[in-house]
Amino acid sequence: MKQLIAQGAEAKIYHSDGKIIKERVSKSYRIAQIDSKLRKERTRAEAKLIRSLERAGVPVPAVLREDDKGMILELEFIDGEKVRDYLERTEDVKLCKQIGELTAKMHSANVVHGDLTTSNLILKGEKVYLIDLGLGEVSERIEDKAVDLHLFKECLISKHHKIWEACWKNFVEGYKNEKVLDRLKIVESRGRYKKFPI
Repeated sequence: MKQLIAQGAEAKIYHSDGKIIKERVSKSYRIAQIDSKLRKERTRAEAKLIRSLERAGVPVPAVLREDDKGMILELEFIDGEKVRDYLERTEDVKLCKQIGELTAKMHSANVVHGDLTTSNLILKGEKVYLIDLGLGEVSERIEDKAVDLHLFKECLISKHHKIWEACWKNFVEGYKNEKVLDRLKIVESRGRYKKFPI
């Protein structure tokens, strides 16, 4: 039996028999043919990103199946705790070093997540998994990688305010890519981004 566990602008997420089923929803305001084409492209692109990260050694859920119409993605269910909830419960800031290492590995594979938050990271045992690459893309641009970091930092500040500085310090220790961290300073110096200390 399918159980709806999340619904976003792009997709409904179900849990069923140890699997995650991600079903991209149609948009009534789009022409049917264009809507179908976009949904197929985005589903296939997400599956491709997940597989490329798996090959690069980044912990991600396995792709179990893409349906023939290209609208549904079946993924391995990672039976763990969202890092968001874990940090709120334990304030274990050292976990962020592992998240920094994971993010560096993802960026070395030239993949940017697009929504890198503690809600899109699952802790199972002592291992952190990256989930929900629906907004991800292939990119070699340092700028795009810096924006990924900015989003994560913003998440720490808003969702884990009491411990964000220690979390960020540990993240940077794990991430280590000075070129991207330097670009982050430039990204944050722009008017449309808030300025936070690195």
